[in-house]
Amino acid sequence: MSDLKSVSSSPHIRDKATTSFIMLMVVIALLPATVFGVIQFKLPALSLILVSVATCVLTEYLYEKLMHRKITIGDFSAVVTGLLLALNLPPTLPWWIAVIGSVFAILVVKQLFGGLGQNFMNPALGARCFLLISFTARMTSFAYDGVTGPTPLAVLKSGGGVNTLDMVIGRIPGTIGETSVIAIMIGAIFLILMGIIDLRIPGTYLVTFVVFLIIFGGHGFDMNYITAQLAGGGLMLGAWFMATDYVTSPITKTGQIVYGILLGVLTGVFRLFGPSAEGVSYAIIISNLLVPLIERITLPKAFGKGGKRA
Repeated sequence: MSDLKSVSSSPHIRDKATTSFIMLMVVIALLPATVFGVIQFKLPALSLILVSVATCVLTEYLYEKLMHRKITIGDFSAVVTGLLLALNLPPTLPWWIAVIGSVFAILVVKQLFGGLGQNFMNPALGARCFLLISFTARMTSFAYDGVTGPTPLAVLKSGGGVNTLDMVIGRIPGTIGETSVIAIMIGAIFLILMGIIDLRIPGTYLVTFVVFLIIFGGHGFDMNYITAQLAGGGLMLGAWFMATDYVTSPITKTGQIVYGILLGVLTGVFRLFGPSAEGVSYAIIISNLLVPLIERITLPKAFGKGGKRA
């Protein structure tokens, strides 16, 4: 009983999980998608992954060294950023563009805003959007089995038919890590079992997106169309690995649900009514920017300041 009555300064709730442990678990969870991407796209994919991860780690080390800050590359956050960025790149992309994106992710999005925990958007997605704007043609050129062609989402948007089984397995053109839903879900299940993420954000995101498709997609409850939209592009990778980023997502339970709904609506708007067949990256970035507002609205009020008695 004496332990229950002890008084100390905040934080009052502590967890044994460290930043390095969480980031290492994310790296392990990304391995299935990474391995599948390397098997499918061969040496070009492996080269981009190594270049992106190495550049992110080196950029973080050099910046902190020059600024006389504590070296934090041991927390694996730079590794996660480099790996996520690489998995969001087409395998045919020149290595030097991956270097530019990696430097932008760590230096501009992360370090210039104070480092891990202070960045206002997901560094990997911020860099991907920067590269999409700067190198549009190269970032939207995809190949599979040596043949360059449109992604299934582009075919779907133009009114064509797609093979949803190939999309789930990953036998399609796309970025290095987004093609195989099976590989992504293996990693997602691992994170859930390890207690790193829960279903609140990705579940709300995906359900909202499906409802949006049924209402505005023009196909009704067409399971083939819905499955193709879920399996195509970066939706699954984004929903499970980037929308759930601790730093750029809400901490309140209600806020996480609002955040997931916003993600689903924005992704639906971009995919159905925008010029591009994709839209996950921009949906997550915009939602990241709105997180402070979401938390301000959904943060419970303390009792005595308008809060309700439990």
